[in-house]
Amino acid sequence: MTEVSGTQSLRVLVAGGGVAGQALAFWLTRGGHRVTVVERFPALRAAGAQVDLRGQGIEAVKRMGLLDAVRGKLVDEAGVAFVDARGRARATIMANTSGQGRQTLTSEYEIMRGDLVRILHDATRDDTEYVFGKSVDGFEQDERRVVAHFSDGSTGEFDLLVGADGQGSRIRRTVLPEGFDPYWRVGIHMAYWFVPRIASDSNIRDTYMVPGGRQIMRRSHNPTETQVYFVIREESEEASAIHRAPVERQQEFWADRFHDAGWQTERFIEGMKTSAFFYSQEIVQVRTDTWSKGRVALAGDAAHCASPYSGMGTSGSLVGAHVLAGEINRHPGDLPTALANYEHVLRPFVNEIQGEVNPRLLRLGMPMTQRAIDVFQATTALACFLHVPDLAARLSKEDRGGNWQLPENPALTSAV
Repeated sequence: MTEVSGTQSLRVLVAGGGVAGQALAFWLTRGGHRVTVVERFPALRAAGAQVDLRGQGIEAVKRMGLLDAVRGKLVDEAGVAFVDARGRARATIMANTSGQGRQTLTSEYEIMRGDLVRILHDATRDDTEYVFGKSVDGFEQDERRVVAHFSDGSTGEFDLLVGADGQGSRIRRTVLPEGFDPYWRVGIHMAYWFVPRIASDSNIRDTYMVPGGRQIMRRSHNPTETQVYFVIREESEEASAIHRAPVERQQEFWADRFHDAGWQTERFIEGMKTSAFFYSQEIVQVRTDTWSKGRVALAGDAAHCASPYSGMGTSGSLVGAHVLAGEINRHPGDLPTALANYEHVLRPFVNEIQGEVNPRLLRLGMPMTQRAIDVFQATTALACFLHVPDLAARLSKEDRGGNWQLPENPALTSAV
């Protein structure tokens, strides 16, 4: 360690150059620390589907001074429609743009993951060392340092290693007890990809329910592209294993599960074959009793993935990076205290956003029979006619993160 204007400057290695890793680098460099971000992909991984910001996540971006940049890249999504096999909207829930209460199914801040990653990269690249095409394959640590072993055979010495390497984190395996399963499963699987946009693809997200616990979503993020999501309730071994199979096999699985779904399924499956982007995943939460061990810590989805159905996955990563950096900046010479405070402060927020995911409610939105689908759509249509979703959102006293307050600005103790 060295001293920077009276503050200890730590050498920090961050594994993973996504939202959490870059947000952490943003705040740590402003605390006077030297940060290296290693990303196993050969370039910035500025891809992925649409994400949203809610509650404390919006405040975290605002404190970074990046809210205007985010606003400049927002996706035009006005609301969510539940459609029938002919594409007719049976019920539509609009976004809450009042600035008060709770976001609805569509947030006021919808943005493509790639755009958010690029915004964070532009804000950090001058102060952070980025190394692409390299990963942390192992490490040793003692009371004074962490020695990281990289995929190219090189090594490096650091004061702290942070695993921000996502839901499937390899760093997390070394932090948790051997054999511990960090995944909380809800029995739902999802795949998404891009297809060419056509004239009927509006700025309303379409949701189409199919018997057998299946769902198709369509949302368009620019004038030429439309996102497609296939979602299914299934607890088979095949469904859980398919996400690790070659992409061609994954696409066969999803095409087989949805070939008889109707609506625009034929168009979507045909577009899957030529899409430049395709991703298949099991919907899980990451739940662990600890986010650190010695001089190794976890951040973002690696620590507390809340799942897409929480609506707070991206916001959770931004908030978590804010809290972790703040504690390190306040206690650079006492990492055990910093990491203990990180868990103590952030855990109530994580419990809140993970608790938003109720498997029973998710199953209600993915009915098994056509009769159940008809009942769901009729009930939702009546609620929309009576403006229930709009009133409930506007009158709500808090968003999905509850009344938990974001701690003080992590850069308040900055030496720069």
